[in-house]
Amino acid sequence: MKKIILAASAVAMMSGAAFASSANGVVSQFNEQARVITLESGQSYTVPRDVAIPAIQAGEKVSIQLNDEGDKVNAVLR
Repeated sequence: MKKIILAASAVAMMSGAAFASSANGVVSQFNEQARVITLESGQSYTVPRDVAIPAIQAGEKVSIQLNDEGDKVNAVLR
């Protein structure tokens, strides 16, 4: 029984690491020149030049997709 629980725990931890994280929220500010999106929650994200940013404005909902470590923006979705 212990082996089954340990195996299930290991699978659960590995599968969680395979998913990239995301931040969802409403845009409070968008600095197009600096490529910084600030959400109403206060979180700010700098979008790399190689990532496309859709036309967004304050008040719109966005989903910011991050890499596995959560330190680099991979995509910005409306």
